[in-house]
Amino acid sequence: MLLIFPPLAKACEPPAGITRIAGFLRGNKQRCRLWDANIEGQLYLLSLQQTPVDTWSKRAWKNVQPNLQNLRDRALYESNDRYQRAVRDLNRAISQSCDVSAVNISLADYQDNQLSPHRSQDLLLAAGNFQNSIFFPFFQARLKDLFGEADHQHIGISLNYLSQALPAFGLAGLIREEYPDITIIAGGGLVTSWLRSPGWNNPFTELFDHMVEGQGELPLLEILSLDTPSRYQPPDLSDLPLAHYLSPGLLLPYSASTGCYWNRCSFCPEKAEGSPYAKLSTKQVMEDLNSLVSRHKPRLIHLLDNAVAPSLMKQMIQEPPGADWYGFARVTPELGDLSFCKKLRKSGCVLLKLGIESGSQQVLDAMDKGIDLKMVEDSLKALRLAGIATYVYLLFGTPTESHSEARQTLDFTQRNAEAITFLNLAVFNLPHNSRESSTLQLREFSSGDLGLYSDFYHPRGWDRKAVRNFLCNEFRTDPTVRTILQRDPPFFTSNHAPLILQSDARYREGSK
Repeated sequence: MLLIFPPLAKACEPPAGITRIAGFLRGNKQRCRLWDANIEGQLYLLSLQQTPVDTWSKRAWKNVQPNLQNLRDRALYESNDRYQRAVRDLNRAISQSCDVSAVNISLADYQDNQLSPHRSQDLLLAAGNFQNSIFFPFFQARLKDLFGEADHQHIGISLNYLSQALPAFGLAGLIREEYPDITIIAGGGLVTSWLRSPGWNNPFTELFDHMVEGQGELPLLEILSLDTPSRYQPPDLSDLPLAHYLSPGLLLPYSASTGCYWNRCSFCPEKAEGSPYAKLSTKQVMEDLNSLVSRHKPRLIHLLDNAVAPSLMKQMIQEPPGADWYGFARVTPELGDLSFCKKLRKSGCVLLKLGIESGSQQVLDAMDKGIDLKMVEDSLKALRLAGIATYVYLLFGTPTESHSEARQTLDFTQRNAEAITFLNLAVFNLPHNSRESSTLQLREFSSGDLGLYSDFYHPRGWDRKAVRNFLCNEFRTDPTVRTILQRDPPFFTSNHAPLILQSDARYREGSK
C-alpha cells in the first residue's frame, strides 16, 4: 500500500497521519510505502528555472538553495533578522514558481482564484483536468518511480487541510487515469469533517473507492480484507526524507490522544463532529517517545493532542522524554503552580499553546471553557517564571461577545503582555453541525456544498466586518500587542516558534 501526504501544507515536520498508519500496518505484517508529496512537491517547485524581473525576486531565486540549507541549520534561528529574511525570500520564490495566474501559493497555503475546495464540482474539475495542476509533471514522474519500486494495489491519501484539497484531487485524478485498477482510499481530518457534515451525500464515488472518517487503522484492515489481529505499534517514519524538512533537525510529531478530554466548549468543531476522546496509556506514550527519541534523535517533539493531559505532563516530569517538547494545553490549576511549571520545564517543555480565547469572563463562561481569568493569569505568570514560553490563541466574534468584551481582551493582553510570548488572533467561525447554531439566525457563509461553517446575524451586532475593523484598527495597532505579533515566525508560526526559543538564552536558562 502507498500512503500519500499531498501538497500543500507547512513542510517543517513529517506528516503524523501516514506515519501512524504505517506503524500500524507494519506492526500487523502489512507492507506499505510512505510518500510525503508535500515536502517533495515544494522542493520540486523551488527547483524550477525562473526568470525573475524585480530585485527582490532575483535575490530570492539566487538564494533558494542557501536559504533551504539555512532553514535546516540551527544557527539561522539565533538571528531574527536573518531568519525573517530567509523565510520571506523562500516564500517569494515559491510564490512565483508556476506560471498559472489563477494559483496563489505560499510556504503554508494553496489557493486557486477559479476553483474552490468548498465546492465538490470544483474538486472534481481539478481531478478531471489533473494535467493542469502545477504539480502534474512532478506527480506523474514520481508515481512512475514509486510503481517501479513496488506493485501497489491500494493508495491512501491523507487529506487534512483545505490547502491540500485541490492538489490532492488533481493527484487522485491522475492516479485514476493512469492506474485505473488501483483502489484509492481518502482519509484525514478534512475528509472526516466532510463525512460528519449534516446531509452528507458523497459526490466522489467515481474518484475514491473508500472515504474513511476518524482514525483509519481499523477501517483499513477491513478494506484490505485482513483478518490479522490488530496490534498497536508506534508511528514509523521509515522511508521519509527526514533530512529534507525545513527545520534544523527532526521535529517529531506524536499524538498521545484523539479528541479533547474537556470536550465541552461551545462551538468547538471536535464537539460538533462528535469526535470521541481516546488516549494511550501514559506508560505506552513514554515507551513510544523513548523509542522514537532513541532512534531518531529529534530536535523537538511536537505533541499533537488537542490538549496534553495533566496526567501525561506529570509522567513526563517523572520520566523526561530526552528531547525538548511543546504542544497544546488547557489552563489548569497545575499550570498556576510555579513549582510544577519549573519541573515541567526541566522535563523539556519549551512552549505551551493555550486556547484562552477571550479576556472577558462573561464570554468564557458562555463558551463553557471551564477556566477563570485569575487562573489564566496565574498560569501565564508561573510559566514565564519557569522559562516556558506561551503561544496564546484568542478568538473574536463569538455570539456573546461585543466590542466591549473584545476591548476587555485587549486589556487582558496588555496586562499580561510580559507573559505572552506569541499571539494567534482568529475570527470566529460557526460549525455547521454545532448544537448551539439552532439558537442563531443563520445566513450563507460560502456558496460551496462542502462548506464547514455557517455565517449568522450576530445577536449583538458584532459581525465579521466589525470584528476585523477592531482587530486592524485597535488590537493590532496597540504598541504592546504589536511587539508580541512581530515575534511570530512568518508562515511557519507555532511550528518554528519553539526552535527560535531554543536559541534564546532566556529560555535556555529556564531548564537549569
